[in-house]
Amino acid sequence: MRKIFLPSFLFVILFTIGACFEETQNNNSSDSAMILYDSVLAEKLGADDYGMKSYVIAFLKAGPNRDQDSSTAVELQKAHRANIGRLADEGLLALAGPFLDDSEFARLFIFNVSTVEEAKALTESDPAIQAGRLVMELHPWYGTAGLMQVNEIHKKIKK
Repeated sequence: MRKIFLPSFLFVILFTIGACFEETQNNNSSDSAMILYDSVLAEKLGADDYGMKSYVIAFLKAGPNRDQDSSTAVELQKAHRANIGRLADEGLLALAGPFLDDSEFARLFIFNVSTVEEAKALTESDPAIQAGRLVMELHPWYGTAGLMQVNEIHKKIKK
């Protein structure tokens, strides 16, 4: 099941992000059929010649220590969210969010780092990981460098 889920999930992410960025580019162009290469933006985002870069994707799962009382669990969740915000503000987290089904995976992170070791160090800053409430499964990933604009766009669209 997981072997089917992961490639399908990544395809959906890439397709959706690609479609959003293509639509944005087309709407900002006087000739919607022409997409212009922006070398300054490519360099700012760390893009290679294909417009891609290395990330580390993290699947968060329930950890072995989930027996905290409800107030402690709420406080851990608040601290977890604050940590997510800090990592995003520092440009170390490109994307984060919960899954909306009952799979073994609770959340997804895409770290803006190129090695699993760097991502592991970042995960260790998360209070929910420290408490054993969550664990992360880390994998190197190659995706669009445009993903780095998601947090900036998100700030503009949330109320």
